[in-house]
Amino acid sequence: MNPPPTDRGTPFVAPALVLLSLITLYPVLSVLALSLLHKLPLFGISRFAGLENYRFLLTDDRFWNAFRNTVYFAAVSVSLELLLGLALALLLNRTFPFKGIATAIVLVPWAIPTVVSARMWEWMYNTDLGILNHLLGVKINWLGSPFWALNAAVFMDVWKTTPFTVILLLAGLRVIPRELLQAARIDGAGAWQLFSRITLPMLMPVILVVLIFRTLDAFRVFDAVYVLTGGGPANTTETLSVYAYKVLFQTLQFGYGSTLSVVVFLCVGAISVLYIRLLGRAGQ
Repeated sequence: MNPPPTDRGTPFVAPALVLLSLITLYPVLSVLALSLLHKLPLFGISRFAGLENYRFLLTDDRFWNAFRNTVYFAAVSVSLELLLGLALALLLNRTFPFKGIATAIVLVPWAIPTVVSARMWEWMYNTDLGILNHLLGVKINWLGSPFWALNAAVFMDVWKTTPFTVILLLAGLRVIPRELLQAARIDGAGAWQLFSRITLPMLMPVILVVLIFRTLDAFRVFDAVYVLTGGGPANTTETLSVYAYKVLFQTLQFGYGSTLSVVVFLCVGAISVLYIRLLGRAGQ
C-alpha cells in the first residue's frame, strides 16, 4: 500500500529539520544554562546561581527602562511603517507615468545597510552642521536629548524599513482580482467602500505577515540604536538587545547577560505565537 501523499516528502525534509533543530537548540540551551550561572570570566568566577539572575532582573531599573524603550520603539516604528507602507503601496498600485522610477526610488532606503543608514542619519541629526536643523530652522539636540534621541532612532528605522512593508503590501494588492473591484464600482461603491470592504479585508493576511516580520525585527533592534546613540544619553535609549550586548561583551557578565538574552527570546517567541494565531484566524 502506497503511503499518503502528505508523507512522501517526510524522508527528504527530515534531515534538514534535524540539522536546523540542532543548530537552533544548541545555542538556546547553552544560553539558558549560562543564565543559571553567576559567571565572570575576568575574575575567574563561575558558580551555579539558579534563579538568582532572574530575581535580580525583576528589580533591575535599567532592564525595565530598556524594556520600555524596546516596546515603545517597536510599537511606534511598526505602526508608522505600516501606515506609510500601505499609503505608498496603494499609490504604486495605480497606473501613472514613470511608475517604475518611482518604485525604484521608494526602495532605495531598503538597499542601504542599516549601519550606513544610521551613520548617515547621525550626520543629518548633528546639532550644528546637520541638514535637518537647517531645513527646519531650529537647533534641536536630536541625539543629546533623551526624548528626541529615541524618537530620532524611530524616524531613522521608519525611513529604512518602510520599503520592506511597501514590497509585501504591493504584492498583496496585485493578487486582489481586478474584476471584483470593477464589479463593486459598477454597483456604486465609492473609493472608501472599495478600500474598507474589499481591499483591506483581502489584504489582512499580508498585513499580518508584515507585522510579524517587522515587530520581531523592531523588538530585536540593535544596530540602528547602537550606531546612532550607543544607548545614550545616559542609557536613556537602550533597548533590550543593546543592554544585553553591553552586559555580555563590555562588562563580561555572562550569566546575567544570558538572562537578558533569554528574556528577549521569550518576548519574541510570545509575539510570534500571538501573530501566528491571528494569521491562522485571518486565513479561515
